[in-house]
Amino acid sequence: MTGIRRAAGIGIALGAWIVRLVLVVLVIATFNFALVRAAPGDPAQVMAGQSGGADAKLLADLRAEYGLDQPYAVQLVRHLGRVVRLDLGTSTQQRRPVLDLIRERLPATLLLTVTAFTLALLLGSTLGVMAGLAAGSAADTAFTVLSLVLYAMPVFWLGLMLVLVFSVWLDWLPPFGYGTINARLGPLGQALDLLKYLAMPAASLGAIYLAIYARLMRAAIIEVAQQDFVKTARAKGLTGAQIVVGHMLRNALVPVVTVAGMQAGALVGGAVVVETVFAWPGLGRLTFDALLQRDYPVMLGVFLILSVIVILFNLATDLAYRLIDPRMRAGSA
Repeated sequence: MTGIRRAAGIGIALGAWIVRLVLVVLVIATFNFALVRAAPGDPAQVMAGQSGGADAKLLADLRAEYGLDQPYAVQLVRHLGRVVRLDLGTSTQQRRPVLDLIRERLPATLLLTVTAFTLALLLGSTLGVMAGLAAGSAADTAFTVLSLVLYAMPVFWLGLMLVLVFSVWLDWLPPFGYGTINARLGPLGQALDLLKYLAMPAASLGAIYLAIYARLMRAAIIEVAQQDFVKTARAKGLTGAQIVVGHMLRNALVPVVTVAGMQAGALVGGAVVVETVFAWPGLGRLTFDALLQRDYPVMLGVFLILSVIVILFNLATDLAYRLIDPRMRAGSA
């Protein structure tokens, strides 16, 4: 009976989360539509200019084809209706469904952001633990200086410096792209080839977050080390590794996971700059091109998908809380 009640509670919670997700997506879609429409420029003028002419009839036909001649409220209602039907419209420049364009570019963006996020979280947490355990030492001072330097570096500048060092000077890594063109490689060869192209973009995107997570973990370790349960563990004769892994790390991870979930949106947004620097064929590059071309349907579609990704990151953060903090599992039981 308890299992049935628990399953029913999980189902109700999941249903409520789905309803909230739909409402949040609709609100985000409304704000995105308002922001994009407020941007200067007329997509009909851009399309007409690319067609070699901008006479009044061509402009009127283009506005009618894409609904730009309708009142603002009508355009908004139609846009929200398409969002509910998972129809993101057609690109005004490429004349292809926006969903197809996003489907082609999304894997590259997810690969870049997930790799950068994972590396930043793992390496940052590890460095933070080491610095926290050696607080006040020369190694801790060196770590503090390094984290401040990484935090102060602009993403685009770090990317350009990595290209200068590892591509121009050392010739170790390719400067841009997503893979070697027309290379006949096996599965392992393709993975290694992709890794070469991924290394510098992921490092550029994750560097600032590595510094943030490392500083947070260091402060959390120093604070947790003064707690009574850690002193009790030492009194019981537990080894340093057992105390760190079994007692300190789980409690110190809570603020790091909180900030990581909050900054997921910034991480996805930073991919726009990184993809432009390294010619990475992801959603960021697609958004940049759409912005220059006033391709409203593509911009709206990409903004919506990125918003959903951020929401899913926040859901993953909530799930991570339940894994690292038993008190949340007990409270929800």
